[in-house]
Amino acid sequence: MSKFWNKKTNELLPYVAGEQPKDGVKVIKLNTNENPYPPSPKCRGILDNIDIAELRLYPNTDSQIVRESVANKFGEYGIKAENVFVGNGSDEVLAICWQSFFEEKNNTDKKVLVPSISYSFYPVYSQLYDVETEKIPLKDDFTINADDYIGRENCGIAIANPNAPTSIALSLTDIEKIVKGNPDSVVLIDEAYAAFKNEYETAVTLVNKYPNLIVVKTLSKAYGLAGIRVGYAIGSKELIDGMMRVRDSFNSYPVDRIAQKLAAAAIDDDAYYQECRMKIINTRERAVKELKELGFTVCESSANFVFAKPSWIKAGELYAKLKERGILVRFFDKPVIGDYLRITIGTDEEMNGLISAIKEERA
Repeated sequence: MSKFWNKKTNELLPYVAGEQPKDGVKVIKLNTNENPYPPSPKCRGILDNIDIAELRLYPNTDSQIVRESVANKFGEYGIKAENVFVGNGSDEVLAICWQSFFEEKNNTDKKVLVPSISYSFYPVYSQLYDVETEKIPLKDDFTINADDYIGRENCGIAIANPNAPTSIALSLTDIEKIVKGNPDSVVLIDEAYAAFKNEYETAVTLVNKYPNLIVVKTLSKAYGLAGIRVGYAIGSKELIDGMMRVRDSFNSYPVDRIAQKLAAAAIDDDAYYQECRMKIINTRERAVKELKELGFTVCESSANFVFAKPSWIKAGELYAKLKERGILVRFFDKPVIGDYLRITIGTDEEMNGLISAIKEERA
């Protein structure tokens, strides 16, 4: 609390990110869902050829080269550059969605619908932007019931798919049911982890069919570019224009020159992207099998992490023991999910280290 903060600042409950080790401290870092592999080799070529003199100039306001790369990637679904918004990480893109589409509570008695267990930034955005949120309970198995989002009055809907931290995906059929069932509200589908589904599918295929759908993606996970903070949204031109109005009301230059070039290069290198996502999927499947053999209950994962419940020890205790060994995983000390650990999928070597440590702790 501070006498110099305004009322809202004093009341905020900020998002708590995963622990970041200090520089020079070596750990097996499986707590923030980063890609264990470096970005596309084409990014090295970009960095090697940066003209430092260009940095005296502002970047392109619309990140046009990134928009064009995204449009090319999803061109088969009729996506054009005008359907793409680029921001400083998908967290900023999500924040702009909240400001652009979800009504402030002093203007409506309707609420934005979100799953009761989901990305913990969603309620932070709602608090910051004065949007009332209604949390829709998950089923006992942590899955989302699409019917719970139909026929319920709202000023918008936001769903992470696959969900976080549960790792469970909602089918494209259910996504379409929700979007179709709420024609007067914007439905936001946050696909930060969609690249890691065994059978890849994306709600981008529905964008040109439903003008109320916005799909948010990031380069932090599948592209290994968490360090440059680039994310984007795909939607109708009407929705994208609205986001640009909000962006230009506080920061017209959100993505820097170097980040734009790196992002476009990574998106264009589809072969490397596919190689990395498949390596992570294969490692995940092996890790799930080994965790189950060690007595874990593991949710069906479509993400680059697993949500796992140990049977012989409390999750919080195992988290602490692994941390003592230099292995970081994520523990949420909250109702319903406090028995589980969220474990990022690392390299095969890193996952071997995790499994070996768990075996030793269980012995």
